Amino acid sequence: MWSISVVLKKFYSLALLLILFGCQSKLNSEVQRFSGFALGTSYAITYVSSAVKIEVIQREVDSIVEVMNASMSTYIPDSDISKINNGDSLLQVDSHFEKVYHKATVVWKKTEGYFDPTVGALVNAYGFGPKANLNHVSKNERDQILKYTGWNKTRLTSKKTIQKEHPQLFFDFNALAKGYAVDLIAELLRSKGIDSFLVEVGGEIVAQGLSPKSNAAWKVAIDDPKQGEERRFIKVISLTNQALATSGNYRKYKVDTLTGKRLVHSINPKTGNSFASDVLSASVLAPNCMTADAFATALMVMPFEQGKALIERETDLEAYWIIQDSLDGIKEVFSKGFGKN
Repeated sequence: MWSISVVLKKFYSLALLLILFGCQSKLNSEVQRFSGFALGTSYAITYVSSAVKIEVIQREVDSIVEVMNASMSTYIPDSDISKINNGDSLLQVDSHFEKVYHKATVVWKKTEGYFDPTVGALVNAYGFGPKANLNHVSKNERDQILKYTGWNKTRLTSKKTIQKEHPQLFFDFNALAKGYAVDLIAELLRSKGIDSFLVEVGGEIVAQGLSPKSNAAWKVAIDDPKQGEERRFIKVISLTNQALATSGNYRKYKVDTLTGKRLVHSINPKTGNSFASDVLSASVLAPNCMTADAFATALMVMPFEQGKALIERETDLEAYWIIQDSLDGIKEVFSKGFGKN
């Protein structure tokens, strides 16, 4: 099992539109599909190949999951990340941990500290973790937790060991690891000569090539944050040779008694303060899924205007926000290039 909270509780709000089902074309015999459960969530893989059988891909996907769990699952006591969290400063991390660590550092810098994989203690203290209620955190409690929170208090040494300034500092790579797993599976498919596929793990997606049904871009849908028991989608987008990740915390909210607006809560990892936000979800398009995953998480924590400015500066990123703008209304905001693919 994997943790489901880092900077915020993530809800996997993407749904694949598997338009391949029912297709009667000649390509139908080449379309391979399978799904399952891994990394604490579900996955679905669709690819086009008459030569590479499902059993081969599924076996290698299972191997990827085993490697990911051994490296970065906080729920496995003898995983590398668990050993580091428990104070092991001599363990040499594997190449996967190293890549995720370096990406976390890049995103931490670009977001000016709003993305921080050490913020888990604050998340849990405020009750943003799984099956928890929102809590009040006193200034003293907050200040104590901040002593062992902060990406700048960690270091990956030349010997591939992790050094922490405080023994209680806790790593949680959930906001990157699922996206990275999607990237690994996509690379696996490419290595088999497969150039048309759709990979989804817990709502994080990489699409390559074209849908065999339409001979056009793959279609995916984003959940409507105002849906009730019946699932509804707010937007369908096209993906070709791109990654997409969505983050949202709209299922944990309170209603402002003065305005009637539904407000969600996030944590500023720099100050340790919880704050109300009207950003219900953020979706990010990127060249790879680990990048999309990390920035989607960051955009839920950053002030909206600051996050939008960041995305507009980054030439390889696009984003889509769903924002609460009235009692029953929402507003959709797009970066300049979103949806133009």
